[in-house]
Amino acid sequence: MNDISGNKLPKTKAVILVGGPGTRLQPLTDSIPKSLVPVLNRPFMEHTFAYLKHYGVKDIALTLNYLPDTIKDHFGDGRRFGVNLSYYIEEEPLGTAGAVKNAGEFLDNTFVVLNGDVFTDIDLADMLTFHRRNNAAATISLKWVDDTSAFGVVETDDTGRVRRFIEKPPASEATTNWINAGIYILEPDVLEMVPSNTHYMFERGLFPGLLDAGKRVFGYEFRGYWMDTGTLEYYFSLNNDLLLSKTGSPLLGKLDAATVYYESDDVDIDPSSVIIPPAIIGRGCRIGSGAVITGPAVIGPDSSLEEGASVTNAVIWDKVRIGSKARLSRCIISSGVDIAPDGDIAGCAVTPSKTKSIFIHS
Repeated sequence: MNDISGNKLPKTKAVILVGGPGTRLQPLTDSIPKSLVPVLNRPFMEHTFAYLKHYGVKDIALTLNYLPDTIKDHFGDGRRFGVNLSYYIEEEPLGTAGAVKNAGEFLDNTFVVLNGDVFTDIDLADMLTFHRRNNAAATISLKWVDDTSAFGVVETDDTGRVRRFIEKPPASEATTNWINAGIYILEPDVLEMVPSNTHYMFERGLFPGLLDAGKRVFGYEFRGYWMDTGTLEYYFSLNNDLLLSKTGSPLLGKLDAATVYYESDDVDIDPSSVIIPPAIIGRGCRIGSGAVITGPAVIGPDSSLEEGASVTNAVIWDKVRIGSKARLSRCIISSGVDIAPDGDIAGCAVTPSKTKSIFIHS
């Protein structure tokens, strides 16, 4: 098979697994699905759509279980975002492989699967070339980590063919540091091994089953950017990394860490306020006299900082009011929160009804 030209994936469809309730992101996901959690003021899934479009992938299936109508109402048929969306709802959670099996009618050729909370710059075109060159039934993206104890590792031979899977080995016993990075390229016939209407996982079901059946399963190693954004800490880190130009999103391009970005001219910023980059200021924001924003920081649409308020290294969602002389640092504030004057918020995630401490390095 020839290499793919133009960095495009011809006639390739994608399935994005977004059915989970986002438990690790609670309380942020108590009332919205994780695919709508904002990253630099845009829903996370919009960044994923832009990533796939970069490789020419526009036909996308979303597997849904938690708050499916909220997702469907927001994204519709996908045309606003330059993609064509199909939805497959799980009445009960079907697991990673079971969810893709449920979307089987959508899949008629080699396809890509992405875990819905992974942000990466992996080269999908190169991964597909690797998959076809090896005549693989399944290719699993692999990411190197220093500490394997929290991950299942994937052991391969010198050609990249997978030999076995080892679940969360202690670092002293790990035979490899390559972990499953949650992006797969699969041939449709592998779904024949997935039982219908049954909870079934790629990691502990299909992939080991393919090995047992002698199928060609390969691991594609990459050392680029990869972030599992499914925890509060990693979600916070992703926003920081994008602002600090440690990585870029095809949706917004790579940002300049020395710049303050304004999403529109519809902002009211007092001339005595100070904004230290990198920062993004959403449309309709109001920054009061003497207020100070120290980046990396995201201020969501229609949010306000009253007189003398300060925000340092924070992710602020939309419609947040920060009272006069309040101090916020290393925190995530969700939509509609009202921070009282003189309030002091640090190292936590705050919603209108809950506050949860998070560990964020200073």
